[in-house]
Amino acid sequence: MSDRLAVLPQYLLPKQALTALMGRLANARAGWLTTWVIERFIARYKVDMAEAANPDPASYETFNAFFTRSLRAGVRPQVQAPWVCPVDGAVSQLGPIAGDQIFQAKGHHYSTRALVGGDSKLAAEFDDGHFATIYLSPRDYHRIHMPCDGKLREMVYVPGDLFSVNPVTARGVPGLFARNERVVCVFDSAAGPFVMVLVGATIVGSMATVWHGQVNPPRSAEIRRWQYGQDGPLLRQGEEMGRFLLGSTVVLLFPKQPLQFNVLWQAGSPVRLGEAMAQRS
Repeated sequence: MSDRLAVLPQYLLPKQALTALMGRLANARAGWLTTWVIERFIARYKVDMAEAANPDPASYETFNAFFTRSLRAGVRPQVQAPWVCPVDGAVSQLGPIAGDQIFQAKGHHYSTRALVGGDSKLAAEFDDGHFATIYLSPRDYHRIHMPCDGKLREMVYVPGDLFSVNPVTARGVPGLFARNERVVCVFDSAAGPFVMVLVGATIVGSMATVWHGQVNPPRSAEIRRWQYGQDGPLLRQGEEMGRFLLGSTVVLLFPKQPLQFNVLWQAGSPVRLGEAMAQRS
């Protein structure tokens, strides 16, 4: 079966309604039923609870509390590198940005302008730069951390669709990551600006950042912007910057500069929070 045929049912699903329903269920305090669901999820996806700060499934009042669980101290040591991996997951794609075009999958590209919500001036800062797209599977740790020190400049909520973001969908839906709902976080660093895009997906109940809290819902039909200027928080390398309530994808953009990604990073490679992501070449 072709990838495009495989994703056809997603075009027909009531994705917004399904996502809203799952978001409510994931926040429900249902006692033994919540524990049962969490235990079935752990077994189905082989979640390693030994890495969790709290390994007891029965101690989580809601599924979302379990899903956004913190890690036990020391299980993700941070290496010394200019840029470190911000999440647990797997590389979807990475490499150079060709002009303003980001490679999604064979036969599919999308523009930096589309990804950041139509802001041509912001997108131009990343012409011929570098990108990395990292997919977080259901079993992964779902908090997002800083790849390097960064001062927040702007946050943009971009409304959109809610397709799945798994590898099959990335191959089958054109412009997927610039098509789905997303939160665009723009930072300034000693090495120049960079962007972290939190991409929503089917049944991703919400996305949150440490400085704002929950960004969605509420969901809006229009782009929303928050400008921070000199008041933007400074987040240090390795600090938590946000989280997904149910899983998705992070896209990182870096400007044109002497940057070389970890040679072990290839499409499909598993990656861990805190490992080396890139060096100055």
